[in-house]
Amino acid sequence: MTPLNEIESRAKLYAEAREALAAIVSELNAGIEALKRQAMPNIKRAIGRASTHHDQLRTLIEKAPELFVKPKSMTINGIKLGYQKGKGKIEWEDPDQVVRLIKKHFPEQADVLIATTEKPVKDALNCLTAAELKKLGISVVEGGEAIFIKPTDSAVDKLVDALLKEATEEVE
Repeated sequence: MTPLNEIESRAKLYAEAREALAAIVSELNAGIEALKRQAMPNIKRAIGRASTHHDQLRTLIEKAPELFVKPKSMTINGIKLGYQKGKGKIEWEDPDQVVRLIKKHFPEQADVLIATTEKPVKDALNCLTAAELKKLGISVVEGGEAIFIKPTDSAVDKLVDALLKEATEEVE
């Protein structure tokens, strides 16, 4: 048997194994979707009930703030409830305007109040010559030849590829 015949034979076995794996994963996904469809009405009802009870509990707490002075909260049946200090936030509509005003009113704090991000632009650097890149301390790594094994059918589930990748990485 020639090396090419051996490769063809092994490629056929690999393709068959992938097809079998894809069928199992497809069946699994179909089962998961069926279970989701089956459980969804119960989940929606449970969400509705929980939401109703939450809203009713909130109303009761709002009507009795005197119960939550000291301490401000309590735990009842595994539910912590009461009052807590609200978490404030700051907002702005025009970040450029805020930057301009920081520079105007707080120039000495601008480096702390304004984030400046500088990083090399790979696409632009790809246009430079190897000599120019060397001046910048950038090394060029040659691609070289690398073995690849890739199925031509794009319909195979991504999960199959992930499972195979995980299995081959464990072996390596």
